[in-house]
Amino acid sequence: MSDIQEKVKELMGYREQARLGGGQKRIDSQHKKGKKTARERIKLLLDEGSFEEFDMFVKHRCNNFGLEEETYFGDGVVTGYGTINGRQVYVFSQDFTVFGGSLSETFAAKICKVMDMAMKNGAPVIGINDSGGARIQEGVNSLSGYTEIFQRNILASGVIPQISAIFGPCAGGAVYSPALTDFILMSKGSSYMFVTGPKVVKTVTGEEVTQEQLGGASIHAAKSGVAHFVSETEEEGIEMLRKLLSFLPSNNMEDAPVAACTDAIDRMEDVLNDIIPDNPNKPYNVLDVIHAVVDGGDFLESQAKFAPNIVTGFARFGGQSVGIIANQPKFLAGVLDINASRKAARFVRFCDAFNIPIVTFVDVPGFLPGTAQEYGGIIIHGAKLLFAYGEATVPKVTVILRKAYGGAYCVMSSKHLRGDINYAWPTAEIAVMGPKGATEVLSSKEIAAIEDEQKKAEFIAQKEEEYRDKFANPYVAARFGYIDDIIEPRNTRFRIARALQSLANKRLANPPKKHSNIPL
Repeated sequence: MSDIQEKVKELMGYREQARLGGGQKRIDSQHKKGKKTARERIKLLLDEGSFEEFDMFVKHRCNNFGLEEETYFGDGVVTGYGTINGRQVYVFSQDFTVFGGSLSETFAAKICKVMDMAMKNGAPVIGINDSGGARIQEGVNSLSGYTEIFQRNILASGVIPQISAIFGPCAGGAVYSPALTDFILMSKGSSYMFVTGPKVVKTVTGEEVTQEQLGGASIHAAKSGVAHFVSETEEEGIEMLRKLLSFLPSNNMEDAPVAACTDAIDRMEDVLNDIIPDNPNKPYNVLDVIHAVVDGGDFLESQAKFAPNIVTGFARFGGQSVGIIANQPKFLAGVLDINASRKAARFVRFCDAFNIPIVTFVDVPGFLPGTAQEYGGIIIHGAKLLFAYGEATVPKVTVILRKAYGGAYCVMSSKHLRGDINYAWPTAEIAVMGPKGATEVLSSKEIAAIEDEQKKAEFIAQKEEEYRDKFANPYVAARFGYIDDIIEPRNTRFRIARALQSLANKRLANPPKKHSNIPL
């Protein structure tokens, strides 16, 4: 055998060794937990045969606590690039079979390298997290590695899409990199995120809590809002990542992607003409409206379990990717509260950063009242959504379905916040407040003067009807040009699609500044 053949054989042996990570025994342990290995996840995520790996032969450089006796090729993270549906992406996948996926100085350097390359080449980064946290033996060097990653997350924000998948533990400082990215996906049963674990919680607060209760996928999907998507299995989660990416441009210099569309844009949906109940206090499901008007009824909802009184997600009109925000009358009558405002504001800002047009469906009775909301800072949080819509320069199309009362009308992509095309259904009610509240304010003296309860009730009903006739319709706003047109509900898909086509070349810039100071 020639020298070259010997060297090639040696290379192949090293590659095989690297692909085994921490060894077959640990791979088997990973599988027993129902988890895939770092490489198996990348193989599922990327187009077949497209993965190009970097730094396969990197090893840690730590000599503390006898760690120099145990080294592995790759040092606990697999990095590189490939394609998803033919589009280039950069990936890193943490390998739990090597030191429990703990982060070392060289581990961090590998991640930083692919993030730097993603920025240079204008491609998304997908990080798959499965790590026990900082490698304690490396001390401050490990902490330094985390911070280098955080800095890159910050600089990449709004430049390239950053997506995090949590398929195992993610604790301590490790949680902040995913938190700085645009979307987080977690898998049920096998993933968790928290700043401090159950043992520390018990020591400091005396509270007994399990890992799942403290930071499981269901908790972060419904209570904290940290997780945008939750999957039953890793395979399902990886399919969700691929689908999410199909709606997003590769970077902030590109337009939102356009897909082939076989769904006619002039498709009528007669069911929409009857979807709004006659009783203005009766709910309906705004998802029925969304599914009826978007291409093929396909809607990828984000943060579905968190603040369900507002809906956010991605869909298409005529093949064009759009972000959708909609008040949900099915929950809390669709009011805006702290969580709904935060959820929608961040989604609006993401869409604006990546040139994705925004379509808003409005049915909002106002902001949620009460001391809990006021003490929690609803003023500041509500202002976030107001700020996000007002700052956004992408095409904005708004359809008022029913209620649009008070400050909530202003906030929900109104004409006054540079809404480009604002439509209303004939059922729209645009006013400072609802008829009942308005009557109590406007006619309080007359109501107080009536002693007979029956006559008082008849008077209130009459005044409410007068107010409803005068303000609980879209024609007053249309008279002032605040509504561009009042449209037949069944024709909504066509009107939105045409509006988006007309705005394809929109150009709008905010005043020059270093950055805005959004109310955080």
